[in-house]
Amino acid sequence: VQLQASGGGLVQAGGFLRLSCTASGRTFSSYAMGWFRQAAEKEREFVAAVSWSGGSSIYADSVKGRFTISRDNAKNTVYLQMNSLKPEDTAVYYCNARHRWTGQIYWGQGTAVTVSS
Repeated sequence: VQLQASGGGLVQAGGFLRLSCTASGRTFSSYAMGWFRQAAEKEREFVAAVSWSGGSSIYADSVKGRFTISRDNAKNTVYLQMNSLKPEDTAVYYCNARHRWTGQIYWGQGTAVTVSS
């Protein structure tokens, strides 16, 4: 599985962005999808994840109520809608796929998000 993330950019605090991550292949619906982020000089951290069916999702406490993860299995794409952005959301965002049976994990390249105060 190859993952291509996009949608990052520069936005003012309080603004919004939508990240997208499109997967290659025909088995997208077999993968739980997630978003992680890594700020400068910090470790990569979990942001949000959605089940293979899209029926359930979980969020880091720091983004709960502001970010929404969703997926469109027909388009092999997972989204991260980010609202009410804060400077502390500034990071490189990575999408991640985990196979529902094998647990195999794949990472996409990052897309940078910068939130100015």
